[in-house]
Amino acid sequence: MTSAFLTIFITIFLAESGDKTQIATVLFAADDDRPKWLVFAAASAALIASSAAAVLLGAAADRYLTALPLKLLAGLGFIAIGGLLIAEHMRPA
Repeated sequence: MTSAFLTIFITIFLAESGDKTQIATVLFAADDDRPKWLVFAAASAALIASSAAAVLLGAAADRYLTALPLKLLAGLGFIAIGGLLIAEHMRPA
């Protein structure tokens, strides 16, 4: 169980490092008018809520999509998102 916890923690920590959420949190924390504890509490609550939604979605996917390989679906989802980002980048301004 400890090994699974560490694997999940490290994977999510690395995936979240430098993403838009972290950049937004840095920008909120850089505002002198906002208490740092408030930024931490709000950002933490948002990450907990989005993680809870992801766990619920994953549990439902496991229950209803057992015939489909979930890793394949996840991989296709990442490919689709990447393709959309590339297409958006290539679109003329």
